[in-house]
Amino acid sequence: MTSRVEIVGRMSGRRRWTVEQKLAILRDAFGPDGTVRSACERHEVGSGQLYTWRRLAMSGELTGTKRAALPAFAEVEVSEPSLPVAPPSARASGRIGIELPSGVKLTVDAGVDADALARVIVVLSR
Repeated sequence: MTSRVEIVGRMSGRRRWTVEQKLAILRDAFGPDGTVRSACERHEVGSGQLYTWRRLAMSGELTGTKRAALPAFAEVEVSEPSLPVAPPSARASGRIGIELPSGVKLTVDAGVDADALARVIVVLSR
């Protein structure tokens, strides 16, 4: 009786990979013709490790060139709007000043679309 036994040797313990080796393995796994499974078998590395390296590479932490974080908040200064003061000749040329009970002041030309102005006044009066 002849029996054949195949022994698959794996490195034991922790291995150290250089950044260049990690990037080469990532190109092998995620490149145009690569697959994670074949890269794992070829380089004897786990798929979880490949995805961790990919996340680190995408964030810039793998190569040490970490991208600057985009600000989550920006400082904004809100000021009271100032209505332009029309010169006396413009006032005589058909500008209409409207002050709503809420204190909102509008200045429009005499040729304003009445329907559009009515919709604006309804919204501002709420």
